[in-house]
Amino acid sequence: MSYASRTHHLKPEGAYQVLARAQSQETSGRKIIHLEIGQPDFETFDNIKLAGIQAIKDGLTRYTPPIGMTSLREVIAEDAGRRRGLEIHPDQVVVSPGAKPNLFFPALALVEPGDKVIYPNPGFPTYEAMIRVAGGIPVPVPLLEEKGFSFDLAVFNHLVNDHTRLIILNSPSNPTGGVIPRADLEQIAAAAHLHNCWVMSDEIYSRIVYDNLSVPSIAALPGMLERTIIVDGFSKTYAMTGWRLGFGIMPKELADKVQLLLTHSVGCSAHFVQVAGVEALMGPQEQVDRVVAEYQNRRDAIVAGLNAIPGVTCQRPQGAFYVFPNFKSFGLTSSELADLFLDRVGVAVLPGTSFGEYGEGYLRLVYSNSLENIALALDRIRQAVQSI
Repeated sequence: MSYASRTHHLKPEGAYQVLARAQSQETSGRKIIHLEIGQPDFETFDNIKLAGIQAIKDGLTRYTPPIGMTSLREVIAEDAGRRRGLEIHPDQVVVSPGAKPNLFFPALALVEPGDKVIYPNPGFPTYEAMIRVAGGIPVPVPLLEEKGFSFDLAVFNHLVNDHTRLIILNSPSNPTGGVIPRADLEQIAAAAHLHNCWVMSDEIYSRIVYDNLSVPSIAALPGMLERTIIVDGFSKTYAMTGWRLGFGIMPKELADKVQLLLTHSVGCSAHFVQVAGVEALMGPQEQVDRVVAEYQNRRDAIVAGLNAIPGVTCQRPQGAFYVFPNFKSFGLTSSELADLFLDRVGVAVLPGTSFGEYGEGYLRLVYSNSLENIALALDRIRQAVQSI
């Protein structure tokens, strides 16, 4: 049997592979500290859970329009626009089961075979996957540790040209936690105008930001809203990963195309989940603030602990819940180090190369875990590297 070439390049996400290995070891009685899976360790907030439960009791379990409930799209338009300083109309909002369809489907609607697409490396593995499925040519741009893991603009300026169809950004970033500063966004926006290309801005971590930092959206720069797709969702901010609820904001003409792709693929997002999404945005937001404050405490602890290990350096991330420490001094590949930490001391982390070639020499650690487990993991990592 043969299979379509568009599937040949697809690979599993590294996080799920490491999780499976770690869980296999746990079945034999080992205590594993999980720093590999990028999801909140908090439960979905009670008011959101109750709204979803009540919606099921009320019989809200049927089809909705593929593009999403009008009431949810209206709330998203108001909330997302206010937070970014934009005027967004509900017709620009596309609701999806998780954020990934609003990554994949705009790419399918825009990218022709042979078009070039710039994306961050190290970066979320779905970016390269969706570019290749659409028939595009992936063009990775390295993120620089010395710039807080923002784009290497010298490389970007060399690579962007009239064959570039789409530029993908992620700020705050997975896997680095880095934030792209406004000055860098202005240079990227100028290139998008010059070469008449689209920008996809993955802002799924936009509410998880530290030190009172304001994260700019490229869509808020002059003339950019009409050529930008904002991708966001409920998974990270509201601890709703399993609910599968995301959204995209884009020009209406593109939203209409994406709605057709939703229609002929997933159909629609679950009705009761969308009702819970309305409650998430309209309900109390102090819960989000408390969770972010706890993440900041954990960030400070893990960064200090990693930098105290001889041979390790770690930037202080400005957002998300990841650190991306540099382990290059030990002379092992990222994969070798990740295997060492799991097999020898029971700490599950991801090699930087799970996020692209420019992740070599780094590891991604998730600090959506308790301070106690973070401290224990740091002690185990220190023991492991002392044995190298």
